[in-house]
Amino acid sequence: MKSELKYIELKSGYANNGPAWIGMVEFSKSGRTIYFNGKALKSSKGRGIAGNYYDMENGDEYWVSGVKKDGSDRHKNGGGKIWIDRKVVNVYLSLIECKELDRKRYELTDIQPTNKQLFSELEN
Repeated sequence: MKSELKYIELKSGYANNGPAWIGMVEFSKSGRTIYFNGKALKSSKGRGIAGNYYDMENGDEYWVSGVKKDGSDRHKNGGGKIWIDRKVVNVYLSLIECKELDRKRYELTDIQPTNKQLFSELEN
């Protein structure tokens, strides 16, 4: 299964200041579903109101994008700390060409694995 470093932000119930994470996501075989932090996020194929993916369990919308090299992942009018999976900090720092995280902008967390079989059964 393909995995990539991504920026993920909860949009439902928030403007541009929802909870946000940087971590590795895994893609389904079709590439239309992303598994992240115990969730299965399905592509909304451009039909989302604020996000480009939705949570298969509760319908919450998420914005998922590649990590920006200049560190400007949050919307210019957004705010709040970004949770970053401690397992990817070195990869992220290398990508943005920095030596250490700005603790005013980032907080370390442990991203949980996703039970992909559970969501496969829900979908089928």
